[in-house]
Amino acid sequence: MKLNAVAVLSGALALISPAHAAQPWEQTVAAAIGKHGAEIPGGVYRIGLPRSDLKVTLDGVTLKPALALGSWLAFAPYGTDQVMVMGDLVLTDTEVKPVMAKLVAGGIEITALHNHLLRNTPHTMYMHISGHGDPAQLAKTLHDALALSGTPLSAPPTASPQVPETIDLDTAALDRIMEHKGKIGGGVYAYGIPRAEAPREGGMALPPAMGSSEAINFQPTGGGKAAITGDFVLTAAEVNPVLRTLRANGIEVTALHNHMLDDEPRLFFMHFWANDDAQKLARGLAAALGQVAVAAN
Repeated sequence: MKLNAVAVLSGALALISPAHAAQPWEQTVAAAIGKHGAEIPGGVYRIGLPRSDLKVTLDGVTLKPALALGSWLAFAPYGTDQVMVMGDLVLTDTEVKPVMAKLVAGGIEITALHNHLLRNTPHTMYMHISGHGDPAQLAKTLHDALALSGTPLSAPPTASPQVPETIDLDTAALDRIMEHKGKIGGGVYAYGIPRAEAPREGGMALPPAMGSSEAINFQPTGGGKAAITGDFVLTAAEVNPVLRTLRANGIEVTALHNHMLDDEPRLFFMHFWANDDAQKLARGLAAALGQVAVAAN
């Protein structure tokens, strides 16, 4: 799951952006999935599907869905009347087999299956998917596959009036250390930091909302501490400098793998975990970012 900007936006992007009218294919996708998404810069229509049905703990911390349990599907136009879809599905061990079978039968490709975390209870797996074709058919296949899991497929009721969300962290200090601006959503402070050059998949440039940016998430755990997780999106040359930097700063590397099959350049996704003083962790993460070719802020 790309816990990347990508991963955390899923909780905050439950509604279509009011600045744009939904395109007909977007309406078709939303109807088939059973949940509306949001239009994201880069021509992406993204549907967040947080696993709010699960209560997952790790090292005594109850994980908020926005921290590490955010399934998502991102659609973009592909040709004249087709779409491309990419996504990251958070599944329990027993959900993997039936969901995979339904996706494969419907022509959706499985591009990765792996852990993002260690020691979490219940254990979760992350299934990355890719597909091209008719938007209605793709969305139906995805809906039918997700229906075999406990993934909520409808939006929760919206509280009224809406109050701006706050978080128990010094976000201004974190922003200064990280040299980027984060966003609050779902009880998590999240950073989505694009790479300097957009990667490509099958010859198509991937906007950050399709899982191509560095994703760094902070969940407050009290007393100025935070649990952090997410993933660094790295070229081969960046992998070990980032890994060594994270470990030197007390941040555990929990997974290293691919999310895509035909990406250019070849990218590796490094997931991490720690629960410590938030600003201390931010300094370690900022040092790791210094090893990565990210876009200028």
